[in-house]
Amino acid sequence: MAGRSFSLMRIDKFLWCVRLFKTRSLATEAVRREQVHLNGRVVKASAELKPGDLIALREPPIWRSWEILSIPASRVGAKLVPGLLAERTSFEDLERAEIARMAKAHDRSPGEGRPTKRDRRAMDRFREE
Repeated sequence: MAGRSFSLMRIDKFLWCVRLFKTRSLATEAVRREQVHLNGRVVKASAELKPGDLIALREPPIWRSWEILSIPASRVGAKLVPGLLAERTSFEDLERAEIARMAKAHDRSPGEGRPTKRDRRAMDRFREE
């Protein structure tokens, strides 16, 4: 590994290390499906990034973006992530994503999909009686 700088890291590993994905294979799959951009370009999972690069992640209906502040040695705890990434997504985009999330939750028909916490508690109370 002579001549290799340790301030570089593969994009799929970085996305997993900073907890944007639960597993590295999910991060690799997102990169393969072109849901991740590095400095405005579609890249392969093996693309290396460095501090100062911009990454964008597709979270429908918006693209969320972050600036890389530092590269971790390995996966970090959630409390350490703000020291590694700086959110660069516009307030308008974040607001639009929140509205879409609320609309999706509002359109859910009762009894459809996974029960909400409120539904589960009501079922537990019913079973206890």
